[in-house]
Order: sequence, then structure tokens, then C-alpha cells
Amino acid sequence: MRAILAIDQGTTNSKAVLVSEKGEIVGRGSAAVGITYPRPGWVEQDPRRLYASVCEAIDVCLKAAPDVVIEAVAISNQRESVTAWDAETGEALGPVVSWQCRRTAQDCERLIVEGHLHRVQALTGLPLDPMFPGSKFRWLLDRIPAGRSVRLGTVDSWLVHCLTGGRRHVCDASNAARSQLFDLQEQRWSEELGEIFDVDIALLPEVLDSSADFGATQGLSGVPDGTPIMAAIGDSHAALFGHGAFKPGDGKVTFGTGSSVMTTLSRFIPPRNGVTTTVAWRIKGRPTFAFEGNILVCAASLPWMAGILGLSDVAALVELAASAEPGGPGFVPAFVGLGAPYWNSGARALFSQINFNTTRAQMARSVTDSIALQVHDVIAAMRAQSGGELGALYVDGGPSQNRFLMQSVANLIEHPVIQCEAPEASALGAAYLAGLSLGLWSDLQAIAELPRSSHIIDPEPVDRAVLLNTWNDALARSTLRETTANDE
Repeated sequence: MRAILAIDQGTTNSKAVLVSEKGEIVGRGSAAVGITYPRPGWVEQDPRRLYASVCEAIDVCLKAAPDVVIEAVAISNQRESVTAWDAETGEALGPVVSWQCRRTAQDCERLIVEGHLHRVQALTGLPLDPMFPGSKFRWLLDRIPAGRSVRLGTVDSWLVHCLTGGRRHVCDASNAARSQLFDLQEQRWSEELGEIFDVDIALLPEVLDSSADFGATQGLSGVPDGTPIMAAIGDSHAALFGHGAFKPGDGKVTFGTGSSVMTTLSRFIPPRNGVTTTVAWRIKGRPTFAFEGNILVCAASLPWMAGILGLSDVAALVELAASAEPGGPGFVPAFVGLGAPYWNSGARALFSQINFNTTRAQMARSVTDSIALQVHDVIAAMRAQSGGELGALYVDGGPSQNRFLMQSVANLIEHPVIQCEAPEASALGAAYLAGLSLGLWSDLQAIAELPRSSHIIDPEPVDRAVLLNTWNDALARSTLRETTANDE
């Protein structure tokens, strides 16, 4: 059987999936990546461990389907995480600075004070926030000894470097679009943005289409040398593509450590209302654009709360939450600030409106509801900006398999959500793009017609006003700037 080996490199796990010519998954493997928090607000990973986890996942996957012939490799990856390495030796020259990391918050604030916010947004579709890589690249460069031959890159470019034995320094347009150094309308690295962030754009990878020739494998165990790498794309973009959300207004919500809400656009629309504009994918030199809202903490709050309440696991937390009526206390999961549509680095996690009658079940419910409430706010911002109708809305990622959580989302946004049974939407999207390169599928219509198993969850009536009032009160409290000794 012929298949495409799709790598899905995520924040906590690397996955490998074999996708047949019929679009079916015929093998799976995964491995933990590891993540560290060296200081409050700092989040990083070891680039060597990250690649090792990819190799481990591939090994498990190939053992599950030993008779498969690999036609090509495809990559989807965590976005906004960046690293640096030596162009000559391949030695890592710093950590992978995670998309969750807030270490450059002061740098972003300085750039805002200097008046760069509107220009950066106009060129990149992104706000000046430490989630995005521009300031992180500068942080890495400041800690590299002089005289090194430096390469800077997003995770897809680091993986391509490793997979090709250092022969290629490339990335795709969707990852470039999240870097804050890429001019969306010109579709190229921007000298002006390089000057703003003090980053030499010559150190950045060549930008290719999402479906393109990224090189060939070299020294990858279990995969013949010379196997072509035919696609690379950011994981959220890959999920949108994997669902076949090709019509304007179609969208998806990926639930994981954080969450990405994305809707396809018919054209480039400048960002406002706290959402970003991004390249969803680029094929044959033509970009497809999308709105996106990045939620910094989504499912990551669930195991934390389960531990606080002394519960055995997340399933027990969700079961307890489902036993409570809505309308209890408010909870804002601003453990690392707030992303879209608020973009407040100084926000802090908190519960509000707790009293002596508050129960454990209500506390659990407030945490699970915070997932849906954040999605509601992003969708509301997108609707206000686009002026168009929301189309098919797909949900993916581990939490999307829980009916209670997804029913809460459908209720709050007052729109059906399509619950997909296959959790590997990002890997599938990358595989489909590689299949386009290989000619396995002729066009987007052929991909849209591939069989998918899904279930529609229709909204049910709830007292949204009460829920939103409690949520907005909690948000207001979360984003109040505390007075410190330095302010007095």
C-alpha cells in the first residue's frame, strides 16, 4: 500500500500518521516532547529533543504498518515557536522559544510605545504581542556568540533542516505569516519589519508554497533516503485544510493546550476587533487568507483544576462540571495573559463571584465553561468584522471528542459545530497538501469529497445573558492592573 507519512509536531506531543491514497489513516505513532518553565512566564523546549520525539513517533507509526510504501513526507507543526541553529554544523544555538512564552513582553511594550503597532499590524495582520516570533528572534540573536553562522526558523524549518541532513533552509507561507517578519500582501520577508525587530532577514528561510518540494529525507530511520518532503504547513492551518473548509465563512476550532479559531476568507481583510489575518495556505503561488483568534490557554486549565479539586483525571472533572447548573462563579484562565480578542499580557487568572454557597461542581463548571466563552468572544469578533455568515464550523483536538464541552460551545455561539471522529485533522491536512504535489488528488474539490466521519451538535437554548454577564465581570477583574510598589 502506498501512503504519505504526515508528521504533526505539537506543543506537548509529536505524532506521525500514515495516510493512504483514499485519505484513510493506516498507521499512528506519538511521542512526548517535553517542555520547561525556567522562569515565570517563560516556556521553552529543547530543539534536539523535539526532533528526537518526531523520530520516535515515526518509528512507532511505521511498526504499526510495516508493509506500507512511503511516497512522501508532509509536516504540520506548532506555530509561533522559533529557534536558531548553526548553518554549518547544525548545532542548536538556543532553545525552542514557545508560542506560549511571554519573555519578550517588555520588548513588545517598548515597540508599542515607539509607535510601531499599527505598521506591524498593517504589514503582518498580527498584533505586537510576545506570542509572535519577531521579538523572540531578537532575544535568540542576543544570546548567540559572535562568529557563528546563524539560521533562524520556525519549527517547520527546523524539522526540514533535520530531515534533509541540513541541506535545506525553507519554510512554508503559513508559518512565515505567523513570524511578524513577513509582508502578507507582498508575500515576502520585509526589510522594514526586520529593521523594526532588529532581525537580519537574510538569516530566515526561503518561503515556499504549502504544497511544494521541501527537499528529500536523509538519514531518517525507517524512511528511504531521497523520500520527498512535499508539504509543510502550520498545524491550525493544516486542520482547516484537513476539514475541507475551503468556502468563505467555513471554519474550525482546534482545542488543545491553547485553541485556534480560524475561518476562511474570500480575500485579504485587514485585521481589527482583536482577531488576526493570516495566510491559511498557499498553493501555486496563490495565498488563501483566513481570520484567526489565538486563545492562549484552553484545555491546559482542565488538568490543573482536576488537581486542585483532588480529582483523578480530566474526565472526572468534566463529569463533575456536567452535574452543575450553569450560572455559578466566573473563571478566567489567564495563566499567561490573554490572547484573542483581548490581547492583554498583564491579565491574570482568577475566579470571581465566589460565596459560601459555591460548590466544587460549580467551580469545575466555571473552568469548563471558560473554554466555550473564549471561543464565543473570538467568533463574535470575527462575525463583527467579516459581515458575512458563519459557515460550517468543525471542531478538532482531544477535547473536541467530549460531547458536554462541545455542546457548551454550540450553545454559546448559537451555531452548530461539526464534531469529527478522526482527531488527526492537522496531519490529514498536511497529507492532503502533499497528495496535491504528488497528483494523488487533482484539486480541492477532490479533497473535499474524501470520506469523513462526523457528527453535528446543534445548539440548545441556555440563558446566555447570565453566562456572559458573569464572564464579562470576571474578564474586567482579570485585566485590572494591580498597583505595585513601583507604581507608587
